[in-house]
Amino acid sequence: MSHARHRLSRAPLVLAGLVAVGLLAGCSLVPPYERPAAPIASHWPDTAGAPGADTTTAADLPWQQFVRDDQLRELIGLALTSNRDLRVAVQNIEQARAQFQIRRADQFPSVGASASGTRSAPNPYQALGGPSVSSSYSVGLGVSAWELDFFGRVAALKDAALASYLATEEARKSSQISLIASVASTWLQLKTDTELLALAERTLGTREQSLALTRLRFEHGAASALDLRQAETLIANARATRAQQQRLRAQDIHLLTLLVGQPLPERLIPAVPALPTPQSPSEPTQASATVAPAAELPAFADVPAGLPSDVLLRRPDIRAAEQQLIAANAQIGAARANFFPRITLTGSLGRVSSDLDGLFGSGGSRAWSFGPAITLPIFDAGRNQAGLDSALAGRDIAVAQYEKAIQTAFREVADALAGRATLAEQLAALQAQAEAERARFQLTDLRYRNGVASSLDLLDAQRSLFAIEQALAQARLAQRANEVQLYKALGGGWSESPAAGA
Repeated sequence: MSHARHRLSRAPLVLAGLVAVGLLAGCSLVPPYERPAAPIASHWPDTAGAPGADTTTAADLPWQQFVRDDQLRELIGLALTSNRDLRVAVQNIEQARAQFQIRRADQFPSVGASASGTRSAPNPYQALGGPSVSSSYSVGLGVSAWELDFFGRVAALKDAALASYLATEEARKSSQISLIASVASTWLQLKTDTELLALAERTLGTREQSLALTRLRFEHGAASALDLRQAETLIANARATRAQQQRLRAQDIHLLTLLVGQPLPERLIPAVPALPTPQSPSEPTQASATVAPAAELPAFADVPAGLPSDVLLRRPDIRAAEQQLIAANAQIGAARANFFPRITLTGSLGRVSSDLDGLFGSGGSRAWSFGPAITLPIFDAGRNQAGLDSALAGRDIAVAQYEKAIQTAFREVADALAGRATLAEQLAALQAQAEAERARFQLTDLRYRNGVASSLDLLDAQRSLFAIEQALAQARLAQRANEVQLYKALGGGWSESPAAGA
């Protein structure tokens, strides 16, 4: 009766202990996460212009719909398949996923099977009638040093690994956005450099005709040696420009090949337009001076700006920075848990026998072991406190990096919006100036052939026309490239269209 009362008196203590263990197991020392306020204005600068009426954001606009050029879409598709940097980003995801699975597995006991056998001689029990050789065999299942996560250390490390994994996934999306923008920008540059090369070829042909005319006039005494040397100078300048454009075009092809990750199909490389048929020196050069139609650059869909707080927080690089902040916040919980006891369990259950045949029969016997262990930090020379200080500093660094990512994104979008508001006006002004320069050159050439204008007037008109045509081509490039940069800055390019996903 006394033993029964003793057991009944211990029951509340055991129950209280189980309740305490349950409460401790649900304890977490990770600080509550709060997203920092975005350190940016609530609206875009006034130079950005009013947003469009369309409510579709860039993040919801697949790149297949943004890019309207079939050749460029094919190049981007090849790049997404073969680009090596994107492959590295994908493998980084796999590596981070494996690290997360390792941390998650730490929350569960690792069970392993073991079997052993030993034979030794002489047998100490031989004098008591035992065999001359001592044998011992065992088999069983065991758990080795499973940590009971009472203070959330293992769970915090698992949460940090999960956030790091999610950050690498966002980093892959960011890499895809950058790759799409790089392919599009390089394609635009290649088209423009091809146009500039054709312009240099046409200008060289025009100046060769002017040199032939000047040489003919010089031979008949109608032009001076100075006129002849100035015409030869323009020829040399045009040849240097042509060589430069040939080099730039070749470099564009090489960069595009690197981005795509494989040799470019010949049908996707823009060809240099053929030159017009050369004219004799006695014929007017007006046809040669007239610029051929500019190469049509790829068109892109219009992207509305939206509000900064709604748009920027959807950019993958900002979301990756936030996941890194969440991981740093979880590391604080793991560092705090190091101040508390760490409890581990080791145990095994199996059978032992002195005879291998009787290990699983009547000749064997059950064997078990149970070994809990507790480790309480008493003196570590400030190691745990330093670890906590490092985790707190790491969170502050992650906060600063997250805020810097938002500020950088805001600046990129604001710059692109400012470009969209001004580049169209700049391009229209350059087009008007180019038309005026073409008319000026034609009139000056006609006056020079009739002996009214001097060769200096003609050479100045040629230089001005060539310069404005180059500036016009660069302005077209800047306008199209700005559309690509705006789409990238607004976080577009990582989502796939339903057709592509299918």
